Amino acid sequence: MGTFRVGFEIGDLAGSRWEALEALVDTGATYTRVPRGVLARLSVRPSARWEFETADGRVIERDVAQTSVRLNGQAHVTFVVFGDEGSPALLGAYTLEGFRMAADPVDRRLIPVRGLAL
Repeated sequence: MGTFRVGFEIGDLAGSRWEALEALVDTGATYTRVPRGVLARLSVRPSARWEFETADGRVIERDVAQTSVRLNGQAHVTFVVFGDEGSPALLGAYTLEGFRMAADPVDRRLIPVRGLAL
């Protein structure tokens, strides 16, 4: 799949403070990743430390928290992974599914999708 970037906002859990970011849409990443410094400026603190498997098979640990994300005028609470300083923001599958959005790699955009009631 081709990659592309989208604008979104990350906020504190109450949704009272926001910071605009550009993120790589990464449906191969489970969760959204934001540089630690951005989260610190918003007073988002880690609530857990989880294991993740990298593309090359290594297992790493990262801090995580729940916080607010705003995309296309809607705001939802989602899990966010604390990224290293200088690492790009990633918009992961969990957040995209919460917003009922999918990646359109041909037109390089996010598109709305219906939920499934099976």
